[in-house]
Amino acid sequence: MKEQEISQDRARKPEDQIRFSQLAAYGAGGIIPIALFNIAGILVGLMGNISLGLSAFWLGAILIVPRLWDALSDPFIGHLSDNTRTRWGRRCPYLLIGGILVAVFFVVIWWIPKGDMVRTWFPSDTGFQWFQLGYILFSLLLFFTAVNLFEIPHGALGMEMTTDYHERTRLFSAKSFVGNLFAMGTPWLFALASMEIFKGPGGNEADGMRYVSLMIAAFLIPLSFWWFFKLREPGFAKAASHEKTPFWKDMKRTAGNRNFIMLTLTIFTLAMGFNFVQLLGSYIPIFYVFGGDKVAGAYLLGINGMIWAITGVLAVFPLNWISPKLGKRNTLTIAILLMCLAQLSKIVCYNPSYPYLIIIPTVLLSAGMLFFFTLGSSMVGDICDEDELKTGYRAEGSYYSVFWWFIKMGSALASFVAGALIVFTMFDETQVTKVDKIQGSVREMRSIVQYWKGYQGLNSTNKEWLENTKNKTTDALTESKEYMTYLDKESLKEPDKANQILPAYPVQRKSNLLTAQLTAKATVSELEQIQQDLANLVPRVHDSLMNPVVMRAIPLTLQTKLIKARMYSFELRSHLEAKSLETKNSKEHYADIMQKITGVNNRLTNMNTASSMEVLDKELGAIEGSIVPLTQQTPYTLLMMRVVEIGLPLLLSIFSIFFVLRYSLTEKRSHEIKDLLRQRTVIREP
Repeated sequence: MKEQEISQDRARKPEDQIRFSQLAAYGAGGIIPIALFNIAGILVGLMGNISLGLSAFWLGAILIVPRLWDALSDPFIGHLSDNTRTRWGRRCPYLLIGGILVAVFFVVIWWIPKGDMVRTWFPSDTGFQWFQLGYILFSLLLFFTAVNLFEIPHGALGMEMTTDYHERTRLFSAKSFVGNLFAMGTPWLFALASMEIFKGPGGNEADGMRYVSLMIAAFLIPLSFWWFFKLREPGFAKAASHEKTPFWKDMKRTAGNRNFIMLTLTIFTLAMGFNFVQLLGSYIPIFYVFGGDKVAGAYLLGINGMIWAITGVLAVFPLNWISPKLGKRNTLTIAILLMCLAQLSKIVCYNPSYPYLIIIPTVLLSAGMLFFFTLGSSMVGDICDEDELKTGYRAEGSYYSVFWWFIKMGSALASFVAGALIVFTMFDETQVTKVDKIQGSVREMRSIVQYWKGYQGLNSTNKEWLENTKNKTTDALTESKEYMTYLDKESLKEPDKANQILPAYPVQRKSNLLTAQLTAKATVSELEQIQQDLANLVPRVHDSLMNPVVMRAIPLTLQTKLIKARMYSFELRSHLEAKSLETKNSKEHYADIMQKITGVNNRLTNMNTASSMEVLDKELGAIEGSIVPLTQQTPYTLLMMRVVEIGLPLLLSIFSIFFVLRYSLTEKRSHEIKDLLRQRTVIREP
């Protein structure tokens, strides 16, 4: 009998039906493995590359290390969960502990040490970058281990909450429903981290993510207690009577199940291929659709994420209608075809003239992925029923841990290959981060200028302005001293590789550093004198005494930031000039961008902090508007990104279809297994 001919009216027994409260609580657990799991992997790769300037290749390489660690930890956690016996069950204690640890380590990830003072600890920029990569690797190991500690028992719990063939799909649909609802957090978190309220006037997305992560942790910890107290383990009574089994025996039994191997290979190839969509898909809207405008790109990613989440939410309903009619295997094949169609549509829908066409492949891809991964988890439960009939033992934890490990290995290999391909496409993360530094300094200066524009020298506000001026000069003095220390150490370092291409670079760099040192030293001296003058003023001092001191202080609070902006501009111009000499292609691109950075450099060089606040504000606004185009990548880079992002998942889909067609556990056989298990239970009852 064909799978789609199985009757849909098969009665569900009361013990197989899941109450809505349990369905909601279990579904909420999808936030961790679907939303946060993807958020960490994608945003670390994206922000590490375009916000911190770390190599995309090495970021991809370190993202695979936690997966190699998972090769040991995942099966161990699954085995440990299967063999745990507590008064609260064998799964729920891990939901509480794992959930809290996920919240804590998600915050730890984003507090990556950075800044000029931290950089002075290392003899070179390369050493500092290796330190940051090491921190990211260590924090990711902690985070993903915590995710495993939660997700493997959580997935295993879902398999034993019901034995009904389609009720199990409904349960994992709820998990996908909630997980995809929060998966829109990936682009929106990038947008939130880009907001000045989180990153500060001179910060970037990596700075903003520090505080956004605290909000997520505050939301996640109460949820962990809810899962612990709300979820029940109906299969624990049967499991508690089983003898504990050796680890290697569980792994051998799992590896020997042919249907399980076919299913996991299907999931593995799809996870590996379509994770390129998530990784490179974050670059294309920013650098191709919007020409390097990260704010506009982040907004589009946020809208796209909402569409993804809404589609994922709505796709649950057709899934629960189609799967009972066609069977899980046929529905899985439809899911793969939907994802292939989504990839092909991107050929037309990646269009700078019509940026919101990107929504079309998003809808197709979201629906296909929800079908695919929801059915995959549900089908592992069916395999566990088959295994119980053969062995008399329930080992959901072991099966789910291996299944989950394959998904993560696919994601990790995709990240690694994508990182290597980003390098191959000649994406210039150094250019982007150097532009960020200029932009940060300009925005900080403009923020200070707009603050000082409010100073009118009125008697009624003298006390407030006197105190504010003291605070501003103290901050400026601290910044100037720290920057002097940085410049002193920077002057002792060897120039970067631009020295090999631009003969004049070492001399120009040395001259600029010397000028910056002298200016910073003079600024420190003047600020110290102003602090003494301010200390001698009383709150009710007359304007004629206070105004001259404040007016002397105002330009000095801007001076160090202007020095930084000039140095950053010089370094960016040198970098772009070196790149233009290195490449044989994209000559027009580099000629255009060199003209733009020269204009920014000239404006900064001619800027005088003693000018009126209105003039400075207008000039800084003009500079800020001309900075965004400086992040534009070469046409070759943008073309190769699209070719890889569209083509590679299509190629791997062919292999996935081959594996899924060799999966032989049909709906008819699953119902037969369920009936045989019920008969065995009845016979064993006294």
